[in-house]
Amino acid sequence: MFSRLRADIRCILERDPAARSAWEVITVYPGFHAVVLHRWAHACWTHGFKWPARFIAHVARGLTGIEIHPAAKLGERVFFDHAMGVVVGETAEIGDGCTIYQGVTLGGTSLYKGTKRHPTLGKNVVVSAGAKVLGGFLVGDGAKIGSNAVVIKPVPAGATAVGIPARIIPSKAGESADVAAPQKFSAYGITQDDDPLSQAMRGLIDNAAGQEHQIALLWQAIEKLSAHPGTKDCVPCDAARDESFEAEKLTQLIGK
Repeated sequence: MFSRLRADIRCILERDPAARSAWEVITVYPGFHAVVLHRWAHACWTHGFKWPARFIAHVARGLTGIEIHPAAKLGERVFFDHAMGVVVGETAEIGDGCTIYQGVTLGGTSLYKGTKRHPTLGKNVVVSAGAKVLGGFLVGDGAKIGSNAVVIKPVPAGATAVGIPARIIPSKAGESADVAAPQKFSAYGITQDDDPLSQAMRGLIDNAAGQEHQIALLWQAIEKLSAHPGTKDCVPCDAARDESFEAEKLTQLIGK
């Protein structure tokens, strides 16, 4: 138990530059208090003491502003940073080293009892402020959920999910799509690239501009043939002879 507490305190000191000492973490960090109280509630729940488990969770919610169902499973070194208004559902699972910010909901879209209704977070996942992760799917190891994103489908390991509904920016060469260096902790899912929908729109705009250029070249060729019938070399040098529209890539960007 004490080794887990030390690991919890150490992870907060590592991830929050505002944390100055272990004593400060123990006394004034609601995220730390929420994790400790949840372990008591979860132990009661798993041993069949359902009402005491719910009561402890209720008290923890009032003290910390973080609502975690006692049946939810939390791994080691989970950090709720600020975290006011966080809701973690009954069948949610949070892996080792995850960081969750304020206003996050790990919720469900199904009302059927006994089913997996809430998400599973892999190891070292970051869920940024205001994000909603809804459904019984997996968010892979090292993934990041951008602020205010609404995630309703699985997120691959190392990817970053942004937007409403969330679109997936995959990892590159095994590294996160996040702007931070891979070895550094990154608080929010801010990506190196534009939003995938913006990239898709830019691709369509570039394609439309290219088509306009090719149509202009076609008319130039027709005009040349009209002025000099029988001309053999009338195709402009920059005329596109092969298809270049990347339909599959644009489809992947918008997540269809």
